[in-house]
Parts: sequence; structure tokens; C-alpha cells
Amino acid sequence: MWTKLWNENFFWLSPKWFFPNTFLGYEWYNAPSLYFLLAIPLLFILRRVANLRLRQRLQVAWLPKQLHKRNIRILRFLPDLLMTFALACLILAVARPQKVNTKVEKSSEGIDIVLCLDVSESMLLEDFQPNRLEVAKDVAKNFVDGRLYDRIGLVVFSGEAYTAKPLTTDYNFLKAGIDEITPNYVEASGTAIGSALTVATNRLKESNAKSKVIILISDGDNTAGSITPSVAASLSALFTMKIYTILIGREGEVFYTDRQTGERKTTKNTIQEKTLQEIAHIGDGKYFRTPDRASLEEVFQRINQYEKSEIKESKKITRQDFYYVYLTWGMFFLVIGMVLKSTFISNVLED
Repeated sequence: MWTKLWNENFFWLSPKWFFPNTFLGYEWYNAPSLYFLLAIPLLFILRRVANLRLRQRLQVAWLPKQLHKRNIRILRFLPDLLMTFALACLILAVARPQKVNTKVEKSSEGIDIVLCLDVSESMLLEDFQPNRLEVAKDVAKNFVDGRLYDRIGLVVFSGEAYTAKPLTTDYNFLKAGIDEITPNYVEASGTAIGSALTVATNRLKESNAKSKVIILISDGDNTAGSITPSVAASLSALFTMKIYTILIGREGEVFYTDRQTGERKTTKNTIQEKTLQEIAHIGDGKYFRTPDRASLEEVFQRINQYEKSEIKESKKITRQDFYYVYLTWGMFFLVIGMVLKSTFISNVLED
């Protein structure tokens, strides 16, 4: 109770208000008033000169042995010193020290994005190092790191399609989900691109975001699923969703590692671009072909530029005045100084 009472009523009674760091942390509303501090020494010098000329003199005869110098005589300067402090504090109060707090608030309407990632057997081909799937996961995580305020979801597909992570702004949660993807994530074999688009559309159709985007990463043609990619893309377009398609991999002889024997083998890889091109066209997006990691990273950077979120920034500035602290100190010094002038400490002949 007493601590609370002290903090509420006597918080000003602390030397911290006169620390250099305290003064450096202020903004001064009437900064020119601080120049009057320079006049304080001049004021007391003029007063001293006037006292030497005009002060009253009382002639008293003393024997040398009767004269004693005592240290207590310096106390006669204490009232003047307190008056100096009082005047300095009153000037500080007039200058109105303030602390300014600036709070920046950022807001964005955001974009809802679903990443559709192919996890079929062919994504383990090693024309990307260590393989297509691991590079796609790594680049996708970098893409997530580059977004702000957007909700992003994750759909994985092979012979079937599943939602791995729902739309979220928790990017660490999303990246953890990307890390969890393995070649066995979806048991059914094949590449169900149409099913992947359908799952992504179901995730986005209830969204109120100003922009809804599907980014589909695959290395082949549609070979599974009960819905064709063109029909699925048309359904996405009905909900004003934009579709970007990325074909990953290159043609020719490509290494892969046999997961049963661990032996490295080669296979002849062919590229089927027509399906992904058609999907991008229907979805009013773009189709990209990426034969290596660098081109895949560049594509994601371009998509990042295409789908920019508009970030609105507002600043809220609050000012806290501290003039009353120095006004209180000034009155305190003034009262104490005037009281001392009424005691034995005062130099009667000068005052």
C-alpha cells in the first residue's frame, strides 16, 4: 500500500530525472527556452556585482585572535544554490520535455495461396541435386519466407491428392509441413493433377481474399484421378483463381537411385508440357519450365513479384509530457531556498 502511494505521488522525487540519458531521451516542445539556462550564471554574476557595490556595511572591530574561519560558513551559499536549481527546473518545465512513442501498424488484405506439390515416384529423379522433390521443397520454403501477411496452404499429390497444411499465416508451421513430405506421403501411384487442382479449389473457394492463387509444381502429365486437369482448372477459374504451373525436370538420360537396392541407374525422361500449359491458360496465369534449380528459384521470384500484397502502414504517435516533474522540482527547491533564507544560514547583510 505504502509503495503504491509513494509511486503515485512521489515518483518525481528521484535523481534519475537529472541523469544525462534522461535528458537525451526527450524531445523538447519549446526547445529555444533552453537557452535561458545559459543566462542563469550571468544573472548571479550580475547579482554578485550589485551586492558588492550596494550591500550594507557594518564596521566592527575585532582582534585577530577573535577571528576564526569555520567550514560552516559555506552554508550561506546554500539558499542561492537552491534558487539556482529552482530557476533551472522552471526553465526545463517551460521547455516541455516530452517522450514520443511511435507505433507503426502494418496491415494487408493479403493473398490466399495454395502450393500443389507433386510427390510421385518421378520426383526422385536426380537431374536436380539431390533430387527434384528435395529441391522443390527447399525452393518452396524460400518462397514462403518471402511472403508477408498472406495465407498459404499446401496440397500434395501423386495418384491422389490431399491437403497437407490448411491455409495459414503461421509460416513455421507450414515449412514444418513441407519438411515432412516424403516420397511415401501419398501411397497411390501416378500423377493426379486434376485432383490436386480440385482439392486446392475447395480450400480457396470460401476465401474472401482479394486474390486467390494456385501454384502447381509437377514433372509430368496427368496419369491418375477421376477429374481431368482442364475441367478442374475451369472450376478454379469460376472462383476467380489464378493458376501458375511449373514443369520441373529436363529431357534425356537422367539418374535415379533404386530405393530397394540403393543402386544408381538411368532412365530416359520425356517432358509433357501441353497439360500444364493448358491449365495455366485456363487459370489466367503463366506456365514455366524449369530444367534446373536456378531457373526454379527465378520462377518463384517472378511469381513473388506478380502476386504482391498491398501493405498499408499507419503510424500512431503518442507524446508524454514531463514538464510537471521539473515544475514540481522547481517549486520544491524554491520553497526550501526561501525557508533557509529565514534561518541563521542567510547572509543578512547581503539579502
